[in-house]
Amino acid sequence: MRSVRARAALGATVVVALALAVAGLAVLLVLRANLTDQAGLQAEVAAREVAGQLALDVPYRELDMGDEEDHPVQVTDEDGRVVAVSKDLEAISGTVSDRVAPAAAPAPAAEDSDADDGDDHGTGDDPARGKVSTDDPDFVNGTATVDGDRADYRFASVEATNPAGLTLTVHAGAPLAAEQRAVGSVRGAMLAGLPVVLLVVAGVTWLVTRRALRPVEGIRREMAAITASEDLSRRVPEPGSHDEIARLARTTNETLTALEASVERQRRFVADASHELRSPIASLRTQLEVGAAHPELLDVTGAVADTVRLQVLAADLLLLARLDAGERPGTARLDLGAMVHEEVSQRTGDRIPVTVSVPEAAGGFEVTGSRAQLARVIGNLLDNAERHARGAVAVAVRAEGGGVVVEVTDDGDGVPEGERERIFERFVRLDDARTRDEGGAGLGLAIARDVAVRHGGRLTVTGAGERGARFALWLPDAR
Repeated sequence: MRSVRARAALGATVVVALALAVAGLAVLLVLRANLTDQAGLQAEVAAREVAGQLALDVPYRELDMGDEEDHPVQVTDEDGRVVAVSKDLEAISGTVSDRVAPAAAPAPAAEDSDADDGDDHGTGDDPARGKVSTDDPDFVNGTATVDGDRADYRFASVEATNPAGLTLTVHAGAPLAAEQRAVGSVRGAMLAGLPVVLLVVAGVTWLVTRRALRPVEGIRREMAAITASEDLSRRVPEPGSHDEIARLARTTNETLTALEASVERQRRFVADASHELRSPIASLRTQLEVGAAHPELLDVTGAVADTVRLQVLAADLLLLARLDAGERPGTARLDLGAMVHEEVSQRTGDRIPVTVSVPEAAGGFEVTGSRAQLARVIGNLLDNAERHARGAVAVAVRAEGGGVVVEVTDDGDGVPEGERERIFERFVRLDDARTRDEGGAGLGLAIARDVAVRHGGRLTVTGAGERGARFALWLPDAR
């Protein structure tokens, strides 16, 4: 089944069917047990009535066995011989004997007792009087045929002792027809009503699921339209409810918003990259064409500068592409203090000397990551500081908040507070009057922040006193 509605309806129907089957079986078992217990109680009452007569030494043929059709009775002695049965009892099963013809009765013992001691007559403590057992009777299900009608019975067995000391067992039955009729009626009603209940459950589940999934179909149609039109500005409808489907619609729209921003960012990136590449390529081509026509006019220095600029720009674009593709940083342990010293020592062409402050620390300032990428971040921050500083650039390394901070400070004009996030965007240059050769392509800070984030850190900018800017790179401590 490909339909969620069909699967939900089928699942609900199966669950309800199983629940009703279990509940119905339990009801039938409890009903049968209660009715069987009632039949057993009736059989016990009938058996004790006959047992009481035997305890009073009533002769077998004079026993009053009550309603013999409803309560067939069989009396057996200690040897299992049948000594008395109810009238019209033609067959019996389930008791100790299936005989329905009484055997020869033993001689009454009451007269012998009277002859032994006549002084005991009329006393309440006569040891020759019979008794009925007070123990719980034994119950068993069986059948009996009374006057040609065969039926199921619940038999109770009660022991009685007559005045002669003979132990007799009375087996009295109570019909199970009422129990069977009640159980059969309930079972029939359940079987007849079960399909109706299941159809109602399936129908209600289908309608409820259809109504609940209607917004999902709207979301699907809109997503299909967005895919076909490639218009990422469209959004899926959000239902007014506050359930999972509404959250799904909101999440889908948030995803579309992020995707639209990503695509727009990629388009701007491609456009800006093309624009940035066009300038050095055009300049280099012009110089080469002039040199080819007039070798004496070839500006070799300018051609090399344009080539270097083109190489740096291509390297920046390649690094950004790798970062956008999700390239993971390395896992090497690096000492940021030593790396700062190394990077500063290699900068021989800076117009302003860089002041380095790296205090002594046990174990150094170790972080985990890619040496090349982190060195690139430090170099980009120093390049930016050199570009804007008036006369001082300083680098400091310290431990802070479970990590290591590298601060690069300059005494330039600083960054306006409203522009402190924008400068980390790609191809952004706040000083539009500055030439491209002097100001770069506007990728250095964007690369620095992307690398910092990929390493689990952050890169921020604040003011440095009355003037200047302070860039702080924080990376988690490797320890």
